Amino acid sequence: MDLKAEQFVPVGKRLDSANRITRPTTTYLKDAWRRLRQNKIAMAAIFLLIVVLIFSLAAPEFSAYTFSGQDTFMVNKGPNAAHWFGTDSLGRDLFVRCWVGARVSLFIAFVAAMVNLVIGVIYGGVSGYFGGRVDLIMMRIVEILYSVPDLLWVILLMVVMGPGLHTIIIAISITGWGSMARVVRGQVLQLKQSEYVMAARTLGAQGRRIILKHLIPNAMGPIIIELTFSIPNAIFTEATLSYLGLGVPVPLASWGTLANEGSRMLLLMPYQLFFPALLISMTMLGFNLLGDGLRDALDPKLRR
Repeated sequence: MDLKAEQFVPVGKRLDSANRITRPTTTYLKDAWRRLRQNKIAMAAIFLLIVVLIFSLAAPEFSAYTFSGQDTFMVNKGPNAAHWFGTDSLGRDLFVRCWVGARVSLFIAFVAAMVNLVIGVIYGGVSGYFGGRVDLIMMRIVEILYSVPDLLWVILLMVVMGPGLHTIIIAISITGWGSMARVVRGQVLQLKQSEYVMAARTLGAQGRRIILKHLIPNAMGPIIIELTFSIPNAIFTEATLSYLGLGVPVPLASWGTLANEGSRMLLLMPYQLFFPALLISMTMLGFNLLGDGLRDALDPKLRR
């Protein structure tokens, strides 16, 4: 077949079609949110945590019973239409007490997690950025803190400060930031050799600015994941301490103190232990599943 020049027609430049955006632009966070929404287990965990949060805020306010209200005629009554979770040995409504206890447990967990976030990010960022002897000394301090059991820290603080809500938060925060510091340190060690960090150094940027403006923002994925996992750890630690009698003092109550009270009636009234333990398990499961979902969504290697 002979080809002739007349069969070829120059198309020319089509700048409009070349510059046209055929699909919407996306960012790292938008892409992570899209992949998180596709994770049905993670979305179910978010729904579960929202329900727990709403009930902890609204249920005690709209209930006909109070947190400390006693009724001698309703002592140790099982779950019924009037008392959904039953009553305890003093006739107090367990449904209200469980959700008021949720406020205390979640408050301790969130505050301790925020303290761990601030201390861990700063400590790990400084250790990873400067490296060398500074990194060696700072990491040995973390290992020393880890070598002392959490229970011993709580006992020492209670002797010095006395039992209370603030004592529990400080005790959890003293050793809880170590995991965050290790995660941030590992990320900074990888990122500080990047080209944009070298460019910032060349332009005269100080170490504090490089850590806060360049290294920490690019390590936010692992930081958010570690923060998500630190919340259930704080809930479990608080519940364990309260179960051992080292938790919040009377008249405050948390899931741990409710579980402690319910364990005394386990053989006779098992529901008094079942409901606080169920709420602890559900909340910890929700945060752990959400953390797994965030780890998959924020992983740059999974981006398409």
